[in-house]
Amino acid sequence: MAEGAGAPRTAVVTGAGSGIGRAVALELLDRGYAVALVGRRLERLEETAETSGAGERALPLPADVADPDRVREVFARVGREWGRLDVLFNNAGAMPPPAPVDEVGDDAWRHVVEVNLTGAFWCAREAFRMMRVQDPRGGRIINNGSIAAHAPRPMSVGYTATKHAITGLTKSLALEGRPLGIACGQIDIGNAATELTAGIAAGTLQADGSRAPEPVFDTAHVARAVAEIADLPLEASVPFMTIMATGMPYLGRG
Repeated sequence: MAEGAGAPRTAVVTGAGSGIGRAVALELLDRGYAVALVGRRLERLEETAETSGAGERALPLPADVADPDRVREVFARVGREWGRLDVLFNNAGAMPPPAPVDEVGDDAWRHVVEVNLTGAFWCAREAFRMMRVQDPRGGRIINNGSIAAHAPRPMSVGYTATKHAITGLTKSLALEGRPLGIACGQIDIGNAATELTAGIAAGTLQADGSRAPEPVFDTAHVARAVAEIADLPLEASVPFMTIMATGMPYLGRG
């Protein structure tokens, strides 16, 4: 697809094979974007592309975001296909099983840091590199933070630490991107109904040691929120947004 006056806006969505990533990719495709669908499993990315009915505007690109070489290849392919990048939704993430701090293994810690934080940085770095030199210059990076960027669940040290770190990444990118027309913001999502949160509605561990069901909400609402941010002109920025199930015990955690 060549760049031109009638070319669609372009986006990269990581974790696009399922859950929030799939919902956001489908929403952007429905709005006319050309979207690079990034994730580890090609078959899931192809399912997203087929579901969209968007034809060549949906580009499955299998990659592990923890691998910087594959990330570089993804963004180079986007450059070759479309000539520019307008939006990155940095969404790929890992959520380890709950474990006390002293029982978190070396490999478990490394994995969650490599995917949630380092992988987000690799993608943001490549997007930044494209956005600062393309014509017209600029673009938008939206990081998936999570409610865990503000308040932890019990026994979630790796997930919570990386999501707090995403907030620092967001602020740094926003500051460095300001003179370059690169806007960066973060969406913090609580209890969207996905495969990762399937057990929450049935009952999940609370801060007092009890288990209680929590409300969830449709990922379609997250997708619309992300797409509305993506659609903003670059003169406007949403540094942070929180979207969550209305009755989830976030403000009253602990």
